[in-house]
Amino acid sequence: MSLIVQKFGGTSVADVEKIRAAARKAIRAQRQGHRVVMVVSAMGKNTDRLLELAQEVGPNPPAREMDMLLSTGEQVSVALVAMAINALGSEAVSLTGGQIGMQTDSSFSKARIRSISTERIERLLDEGKIVVAAGFQGIDNDLNITTLGRGGSDTTAVALAAVLKADACEIYTDVDGVYTTDPRLLPEARRVDVISYDEMLELASLGASVMHNRSIEFAKKFGVPIHVRSSFSDTEGTMIVTEQESGTAPVSGAAMTPDEARVTVLGVPDVPGMSLQIFSAIAEKKIAVDMVVQNIGDGGKADVSFTVRRDDLQATLLALAPVIEAIGVEGVTHDDHVSKISVVGANMPDQAGVASEMFRALAGAGVNIQMITTSEIKISALVPRDQASIALRAVHEGFKLHEKPDDAKSWSQIKADREAGVEVETLISRLRDDALEALTLTGISVLDHQARVTLMGVPDRPGIAADMFERIGAAGISVDMIVQGYDGEDGSTSVSFTVPQDALEASLKVAEAIAASHGMRGVQGVREIAKVTVSGIGLRSHTHVATLLFETLASADINVDMISTSELQVNAVISSDAADTAKRGLEKVFAGSLG
Repeated sequence: MSLIVQKFGGTSVADVEKIRAAARKAIRAQRQGHRVVMVVSAMGKNTDRLLELAQEVGPNPPAREMDMLLSTGEQVSVALVAMAINALGSEAVSLTGGQIGMQTDSSFSKARIRSISTERIERLLDEGKIVVAAGFQGIDNDLNITTLGRGGSDTTAVALAAVLKADACEIYTDVDGVYTTDPRLLPEARRVDVISYDEMLELASLGASVMHNRSIEFAKKFGVPIHVRSSFSDTEGTMIVTEQESGTAPVSGAAMTPDEARVTVLGVPDVPGMSLQIFSAIAEKKIAVDMVVQNIGDGGKADVSFTVRRDDLQATLLALAPVIEAIGVEGVTHDDHVSKISVVGANMPDQAGVASEMFRALAGAGVNIQMITTSEIKISALVPRDQASIALRAVHEGFKLHEKPDDAKSWSQIKADREAGVEVETLISRLRDDALEALTLTGISVLDHQARVTLMGVPDRPGIAADMFERIGAAGISVDMIVQGYDGEDGSTSVSFTVPQDALEASLKVAEAIAASHGMRGVQGVREIAKVTVSGIGLRSHTHVATLLFETLASADINVDMISTSELQVNAVISSDAADTAKRGLEKVFAGSLG
């Protein structure tokens, strides 16, 4: 008999009638022959009310007590849902996180799952009952109640689906699937039938609220198909699986992360170990760093820029203060009036000109770009917050995301392909008993025989990036990694990109013409560089990954020229003659995490 995990968010159980509707969906699935596990969030607005009560009692409540308090929201929901199922003529049992065997570490408010003991759930299912499990919570080794943090119920649902080897995990929410962007921001956004794990993982980390990135990490690691559906209709929704909807469309989605803050450390001594000191101080405070750009500044010193959540800015500056004094930088600037605009697409690596197309769309809307970072399937640009909505619409329209690609496949077509034996590259991790959320790396690689071109003193006005990369593309030059750092001098920036080494001379010629036409300070070219890449699942949520990379390179006396990060990769540009040493060192350090 097949097994289905159904997750219902807070809006889906916000009142008695919605609770009954959720109960009916579970009963219908059971009567269709499935064994059913429900994962339920706290009733809508319940968690907000509990947070308000805590603040009324006093400021800065202990994290342990906050977890104790917030976990009660799910306990109310699961009991009411089980009551509704029983009242409708079926049998159900409600269980807290501890009762379903959800064992976590002791990181209150952001606990990670270590193991799930399924014996009790399986026994209840064998007895013909619907199991109603509390999302968002577990217990540690001392039986303290812990919570999993933002999106914790999604994570609970997919984790249960993984350990129970469920046939599918259905996520019921107040939207009817995954859209090309947030339909509340752009009504013309299109619902997609299918989206890949990698694309959804990047979009989730960028603020696509329909799913949380940790749940997608689980799904990718353990091969769990996720079906995102509406709680209030029978629309087919969206399947999140290995395959993508289109084999040709360069971009599948766009996202806006509205509340970002940019921090730039200016004039960092260009010697090994500096990045390590900066980012390890931030990682110690469990602050997630998003866009990371290290670029070459004037005089051979490096400028390091990165973004954090706006709410984390002050804590970040406090964490940096002793480090800044110790390493002797020229200064620190920050701006908390910025937003991030990103486009994501699994087909990007196979298509040239995607970056210039995005930059042209932003230029056409009069949007200025402050920072750029690229990865294999994502391009992100930092823009002024008051231009963020305009920017999102511009890139959505620029890539025609409101239109369905000609070669778009439905879930039924993909299933038919699978049944016909079409091979798909998948990563299904071994279910470890001690650390379900352990870091899983998919590879450590080196792209050698590369060169770097840096344009310094890039004017801070719309259209420059578009002109640069359109002219580079027109010259037939293939660009890999792009970073734009914010250097604080007269508002200008520096832009670096990597190219194959045999394209350096042609690239410098184009770059010098670009610099002359826009009055830039100068152009620099460096040959014999390599890009070292650590790829995996959950690199941003496991904040120690970048720290370990910098630590490994520093211990081998290897200097870092450029950095870029994404949810799936951390990239560092180093000298070619250090590439083999770097790869061996990283393979040794991450040996236990390689999938």
